[in-house]
Amino acid sequence: MTVPEMNAQQTKKWTAVGLGTVLAAGAVGCATPDPVADPAVAPLSPRIIALVDENRRYPDWRNFPRQGTRPPDAAEVAVQVAALDTGSARTAADVAAIDWTLEDPEGFARRIAEDIASRPVAPATLQTREAVEAFARDLLDRGRAPPPVPRR
Repeated sequence: MTVPEMNAQQTKKWTAVGLGTVLAAGAVGCATPDPVADPAVAPLSPRIIALVDENRRYPDWRNFPRQGTRPPDAAEVAVQVAALDTGSARTAADVAAIDWTLEDPEGFARRIAEDIASRPVAPATLQTREAVEAFARDLLDRGRAPPPVPRR
């Protein structure tokens, strides 16, 4: 039997066509702009991306204290705590400035509770704890190895 009779040539052609299609789709996917970075789609995304980029740096070994260095004294710790408190207050002010879109949280919680209550409960959920434990014991008993076969 020769190669053309075994359709090996056609297999190679279809493989090349499929591979070309996959590569072309990958190139098009890489060339399209990122919709998340578009300010029209998500107005906060440039700010979020900037915050992530500026905090992306990982700590270096030189940032860790060497063994045997003295711990900071109380005044230095107090300064660091005050800086953290200031940052916390600034974050709280930023959160307070956010225009929250949830106008009626109690109504929202009530609608969620009604939605959950309207869904049927699975029968397995209604079983008592004892029934579940008995089922688990039964599974454990069935999973034990049988006794060994006596040898003569």
